[in-house]
Amino acid sequence: MVTRFAPSPTGFLHMGHAFSARMGFDAAQKAGGTFLVRIEDIDTTRCRPEYTEAILEDLRFLGFSFPTPVRKQSEHLDDYDRALDRLSLLGVLYPCFCTRKEIATSQSAPQHDPQPPTDPNGPNHPNGDAPVVYSGRCRGLSADEVNTRLKRGDSYALRLHTEAAEGVLRDFGLAPLFFSDAYAGTVQVDPARLGDVVLARKEVRTSYHLAVVVDDAIQQVTCVTRGEDLLLSTHVHRVLQALLGFQMPVYAHHPLLQDAGGQRLAKRRGSLSIRALRQQGFSARDLWATLGLPPL
Repeated sequence: MVTRFAPSPTGFLHMGHAFSARMGFDAAQKAGGTFLVRIEDIDTTRCRPEYTEAILEDLRFLGFSFPTPVRKQSEHLDDYDRALDRLSLLGVLYPCFCTRKEIATSQSAPQHDPQPPTDPNGPNHPNGDAPVVYSGRCRGLSADEVNTRLKRGDSYALRLHTEAAEGVLRDFGLAPLFFSDAYAGTVQVDPARLGDVVLARKEVRTSYHLAVVVDDAIQQVTCVTRGEDLLLSTHVHRVLQALLGFQMPVYAHHPLLQDAGGQRLAKRRGSLSIRALRQQGFSARDLWATLGLPPL
């Protein structure tokens, strides 16, 4: 078994992160496997090297051990380029020139698909799709218009053409797709639930959805442990795995830790960081005890 913990260095770790890492670590330990740490740092506007160092230090403080050097997504952009080339050859990508404002406006009409969860750090993290199902507005642009806008230097995102992807999977005899989750059971894949997600941008050569699938395949991750807020994303990830010829891991989307007010712990809500707790004198044993877990 190979598991992984893959934080983004956009802030300090909190106990929700520690809990998620512990789920993967314990699963690997129980099976005599390997626990990996990966740094998902493709969002150059928010990620900071100092947070990367703090994350690794806090994990070691808590007692985690893991192989080094850890994989950093920013150092492996060529891997994502190769995956994009494969998807392009399959005809399942198209450029989208819509701005975030245009996307948000297009969702106001009632005929559009219902919205998925609105957590900006959820399915579309970290490259910033608006947390709504994209309407497919640019899907029908003519080749002439696309070429004109590309030559003009317009900004664009490369989106997964969900309908085309489903057609390719049917042609390959791979549909319908399923995945197995330790909490949700066997789930039939429905990529339309997230719509035509962004897989790359002109300015950023990958997105969360593409990078995580490629990374898990390269690192031979066999069990993906992560929060239940990312269960919906797995529908897209399973499609990408099938299109790219990758093996499917099993999943364990665990419940999220909540604060006293019933809100999930999150960096953007200012949840108390492990770094701050350490500065207050908490030991690793103390911190694990707050979760009812023994020290590592």
